Amino acid sequence: MMRAFIFDMDGTLADSMPFHEQAWNALMPELGVKVDRDEFFRWSAGLTNREIFPRLLGRALADDELQTLSGRKEALYRQLYTPHCAPLRGAVDFLRATERAGILRAVGTAAPPENVTLVLDGLDLRRYFQAVVGGADIRHGKPDPEVFLIAADRLRVRPADCVVFEDAPAGVEAARRAGMQCVVVTTTLTAEKARRLPATEHVRHIVADFTDPALDGLLV
Repeated sequence: MMRAFIFDMDGTLADSMPFHEQAWNALMPELGVKVDRDEFFRWSAGLTNREIFPRLLGRALADDELQTLSGRKEALYRQLYTPHCAPLRGAVDFLRATERAGILRAVGTAAPPENVTLVLDGLDLRRYFQAVVGGADIRHGKPDPEVFLIAADRLRVRPADCVVFEDAPAGVEAARRAGMQCVVVTTTLTAEKARRLPATEHVRHIVADFTDPALDGLLV
C-alpha cells in the first residue's frame, strides 16, 4: 500500500477545467490574442499564470500588469464556476476511504489561493488534506515536478511512496519526473488519449472518476 496520495485540484477533485476554458475564451479577445485552442490548453494546463501570460502574449510583463491580467482571468473563472462548483463523482467517499486506510493526502495544484479556497473550502474538502501546495508556493508549474515534491516533503514521505491523481498531460509527466506513480482521471483527456501519452510506465490506472473499483486496490 502506498503511504500518500497527492491530488491535483482542477479537473481531478472537481471538474472545473471547462470553466477555465470559458474564462480564457472570454479574455483572449480583450487581449487581442488568437491561438489554437487545443494547442493552448495542451501546453498551459498545469502552469501558473506567471508562466502562461508571458508565453501567451510573447513578451515579458511587469508585475503589476501580470497581477491585473491574472486577477481578471481568475475572477472570470470563479464567476463562471461558482454556481456549478461540485466535487468529482465519488471524490468525497474516496477521500474518506483513504482516511480510514491511514493514507496521507495532499493537494498539488498551480491554482492561486482564491481558487483553492473556492474548491477546498467551498466544498468542505480541506479537512481531508494534511498539506495543500498551490500556485503561490511554487516557482515552476507542471510538468516540472516541484509542486508534487513539495507536497511529499510536507507530508514527510518519499516520492516513491506517493500516488498522484491527475487529469492533464503535464501533470502526468510531472508525476513521472517526481518519481511517483499516477492515476489518470479522464475529465480532460479521453481514456484513449490517456493511453497514448508518452512515458506512462508510472500510470497505475485510468479512471473516469473516483467510483471506479480499480481504485480499491490502492487502499489495501
